[in-house]
Amino acid sequence: MTVHPIPAGYHAVTPWMIGHDTAGLMNFLTAAFDAEDLGGRVVDEHGHIGHAEMRIGDSVVMMFDKPDWPSTPAFLRLYVPDVHETLKKAVAAGGTVITEPTHLFWGDLVARVHDPYGNLYWLQTRIEDVPPEELTRRATDETYLKAMEYVQSSLYRPEV
Repeated sequence: MTVHPIPAGYHAVTPWMIGHDTAGLMNFLTAAFDAEDLGGRVVDEHGHIGHAEMRIGDSVVMMFDKPDWPSTPAFLRLYVPDVHETLKKAVAAGGTVITEPTHLFWGDLVARVHDPYGNLYWLQTRIEDVPPEELTRRATDETYLKAMEYVQSSLYRPEV
């Protein structure tokens, strides 16, 4: 039997989300992004989650509580089928819009949302495949420059 170096269902990179209320974060991820709890939650005698895993789309995200650590916000890019619909769900789940949906020069529609736990999500949907020569043209196109300026002017800065 061959042992695969990456377990089935995982990718080469698996992010960790570390916070003070992992149970609340898991509820947010479920409501906002249809995340699936993969089970295996480890809870200590104080009720803190020492380990949990959720699947968002085709990726696993691991998380745990570390109440004695300073805030450690995660920044995650999520490719989703519909940025507008996902952004609505994230806001209904308690998220705050940082960037409204914006068409950027490489062909993605991008929005950003901040969750109640300090994490930032880049919500993206590929809406067009842009050939290299068009990418070059768009890099100096006023419409796309203004779109990028908007996104960059609203860069999220977590409070420490």
